[in-house]
Amino acid sequence: MSTDEAQTGLDVPVPTVVPGPPRPRTGRPPRRATSTRGDWQAADAAPVARVAVDVALPHLDRPFDYRVPTHLDDAARPGVRVRVRFAGRLVDGYLLERVEESEHTGRLAWIDKVVSPEPVLTPEVAALCRAVADRYAGVFADVVRMAVPPRHARVEAEEPREREAAVVARPDPAGWARYPRGPAFLEALAAGRHAHAVWQALPGESWAERFAEAAAAALAADRGAILVVPDQRDVETAHAAVVALLGADAVIALTAELGPAERYRRWLAVRRGEVRVVVGTRSAAFAPVERVGLLAVWDDGDDSHAEPRAPYPQVRDVLIARAHAAGAALLIGAHSRTAEAQLLVESNWAAAIVADRSAVRAAAPRVTAIGETDTQLARDPDARAARVPAVAFEAARQALGAGHPVLVQVPRAGYLPWLSCAQCREPARCRHCAGPLGVPRGGADAAPPTCRWCGRADVNFRCGGCGGRRLRAGVVGSRRTAEELGRAFPQVAVRTSGGGAPILASVKAKPEIVVATPGAEPWVEGGYGAALLLDGWAMLSRADLRVMEEALRRWLAASALVRPHAEGGRVVIVADSGIPVVQALVRWDPAGFAAEELASRAEVGFPPAVRMASVEGVPGAVAEVVDLVLAAEPRIEVLGPVEVEDSAEGHERALLRVPRAHGRELARHLHAVQALRSGRKAPDPVRVRLDPAEIE
Repeated sequence: MSTDEAQTGLDVPVPTVVPGPPRPRTGRPPRRATSTRGDWQAADAAPVARVAVDVALPHLDRPFDYRVPTHLDDAARPGVRVRVRFAGRLVDGYLLERVEESEHTGRLAWIDKVVSPEPVLTPEVAALCRAVADRYAGVFADVVRMAVPPRHARVEAEEPREREAAVVARPDPAGWARYPRGPAFLEALAAGRHAHAVWQALPGESWAERFAEAAAAALAADRGAILVVPDQRDVETAHAAVVALLGADAVIALTAELGPAERYRRWLAVRRGEVRVVVGTRSAAFAPVERVGLLAVWDDGDDSHAEPRAPYPQVRDVLIARAHAAGAALLIGAHSRTAEAQLLVESNWAAAIVADRSAVRAAAPRVTAIGETDTQLARDPDARAARVPAVAFEAARQALGAGHPVLVQVPRAGYLPWLSCAQCREPARCRHCAGPLGVPRGGADAAPPTCRWCGRADVNFRCGGCGGRRLRAGVVGSRRTAEELGRAFPQVAVRTSGGGAPILASVKAKPEIVVATPGAEPWVEGGYGAALLLDGWAMLSRADLRVMEEALRRWLAASALVRPHAEGGRVVIVADSGIPVVQALVRWDPAGFAAEELASRAEVGFPPAVRMASVEGVPGAVAEVVDLVLAAEPRIEVLGPVEVEDSAEGHERALLRVPRAHGRELARHLHAVQALRSGRKAPDPVRVRLDPAEIE
């Protein structure tokens, strides 16, 4: 393919280069070869270069062919950055490969410049970017921007840092011995086999040390490792664990917190093979590690793993695709388990690494819910209505009296007040599609609740759990909670983490109260004496497909920081003991809950049992996209469209879902429709997200 007007689909024609007569000499110094393009000659071997231009338009999402001039023959290697003329202007791109002939019959344009001889886009990463773009109905150029950081010429010119080659022996499997399949997984890594595992970490487990041991096993097989974690705190924890085991020269941390120059410097060290273990946040999933043998992600359900930029990939799916293509091992670890991870286990693609129930009971704290015994209710009749019931105060006093800190978890600041049953506080759901009910935007106080998915109004709401007919909403923030606890415990220091306050990495093991939002809980040596999980009903009332799964994930993460019950560790969850997700916390059984969650989603047709796409934009554009997709595949089920809350432009959203086996076809049809609209310059853009992390 060439870059002529017919191929680009743009109105600006690409001028054909015609050799002209030689210019008269003026006595000036000879110009560079780029000024005499008419005299250029094509390279003798593989004179055609396939280039991925940096143009994020769906109808141009393909490589284009260019001629390679002789003076750029040596520098124009696969993976380098180049400059080419595209639709009358110079644009950046990546040289993907060199071939002998082009399928295009017309005249090809030249590569104008090799920006840098550094091959930054490896064939493996290029193939991964293409696979991710195809899965999410996205554009290759958008994915490459996530994979390859911007260039810094000064950094490229620096002398490579000398690093000692690490001689790695097989790690001690003692840390994994509490899990029956743990040592076997390490053995598979050390043997270079591509094992896939979903790991359920025990309470109080040093997950970073286990990840470091898995990376050491991969290095023992002469292969690299990539460890992806949610945030900067987790990066520092995992990096310190790998350094302690393998040394500082064996690992590099890649995060968004680094400046552009430092990030590119570290990324180049990985690309040049100086370091073979990478720890980082979501973009590290694309790190160009040579012969990668282990791909690991910690807490795959964390929303930080979902990319907020198009095409919105999720780290877990990126690593699964890379493990398939590279023949690498995959490790998904967390205290909880997502429905997607459960699907991998049930499909036998991954093995479950879990501890025996006796080990779980020995490591877990005692978990108490509201109303689990008649004695508890007799002592505190208002326990179900109180925000901090008597059993929670009792647990806090005992922990403080023993000299241990107390963790108090409250919902994150900024949650919107979603509708729930006023009696049992179950999320209010639509009778037709089980979507969340909410107050219509701009509606009157007496307006009936409306489904946020299919748009149907429910004029006669009835809770499916208790039969209640009243709705409620509301939540108390972390700052107010700290004030209330400060008055209840006047002699105890109260600290806050998150929710507008600085996030604490750790606290000292002394009697104090730490109020934290989910994900901002600081670590304490030896563990907390108690944890109070407040406003459980508010956590469960979020209008989100993954509300139960997310609530359990956050509760388990906080509870895992508490001492074992044999050492007096207690967790009080302020939520009704009869709710299944609360019972999963009491039993410490996230695997069982994940299996039930996956089965229930399959029954009602929710991801990951199906593939679902969200199409959002102005009403006319959404209707056009839906009509075009249905014309290509009438079997696609459409929910909505409905009005998008808090949208000043009056946007609507429609949901498209298909059986999981037809997910690729759905993505392909959506990409084709986007390409059609892009090619004819449709004025109203549409945001397309495949399997969005949140469906409200």
